[in-house]
Amino acid sequence: MTTVLITGTSSGIGLAAALAFARQGAHVYATMRDTDKADPLRQATALENLTIDILPLDVQDRASIEQVIATILERHGQLDILVNNAGAGFVGTIEQTSVEDARRVMDVNFFGTWQVTQAALPAMREAGSGRIITLSSIGGLIGQPFNDAYCAAKFAVEGMMESLAPVMRLFGVHVSLIEPGAVRTEFVTNVGRSEAENAGPYDSMLAAYMGGMDAVYAAGQTAEQVAEVIVQVANESQPQLRYQTSAGIRELTARKYVDPTGESVLAITGARLKRPSSQ
Repeated sequence: MTTVLITGTSSGIGLAAALAFARQGAHVYATMRDTDKADPLRQATALENLTIDILPLDVQDRASIEQVIATILERHGQLDILVNNAGAGFVGTIEQTSVEDARRVMDVNFFGTWQVTQAALPAMREAGSGRIITLSSIGGLIGQPFNDAYCAAKFAVEGMMESLAPVMRLFGVHVSLIEPGAVRTEFVTNVGRSEAENAGPYDSMLAAYMGGMDAVYAAGQTAEQVAEVIVQVANESQPQLRYQTSAGIRELTARKYVDPTGESVLAITGARLKRPSSQ
């Protein structure tokens, strides 16, 4: 039986991925920082008569990471698939965002992913097999207005995994990045909007931009659609490095890579911006 560890499973993509793997018969370890928030996953598991182990894991706490991995290895002797899903968003301008808030976003998205991956690698390397699947974002490839901290963290994740991938292939371990665009999850509503409401000279610009993005996210993919891609990647014999989860995101990614000047991307990301009326 395949053993899967997933971080950030209290809602959204992580929850959907835990259910999707369990439906395939995998032994799923669904983790989250606060297991008091596990009721939606427990209810969905019971409804479908699935078996999922729910454990506390804080990606910022090395001891909790090592405890979960030790538990899996003690019970099963191996960890086949790691899904790095835990993340934190933040909307705001770099001028108004404190270094502390930026560090928090980086700590969860980048250093959290680093720590969990680092802890999982020895067992996979020694086994000569494994999958490390990390939830990135189109924001890890293309910078987005007012998402400076989040995009910086996701760009760092992309660089980390792209660097790790060729090395681990020599040990039989495959590294893949999942790159969705807009996804209809609770994550979208928890991205620091209270801070964004105090954007000073950027107020009108940010309000208009976020209003437009609300419509984009309302028409986005579901968590279940992204989870389906994750499971497909896990089942491939020779998975590739990057997977965009929709045709639109694949097209946008292609436009970035064929234009070394970056201007075609700025034309797209800047199209939703309006100059403040005071200027």
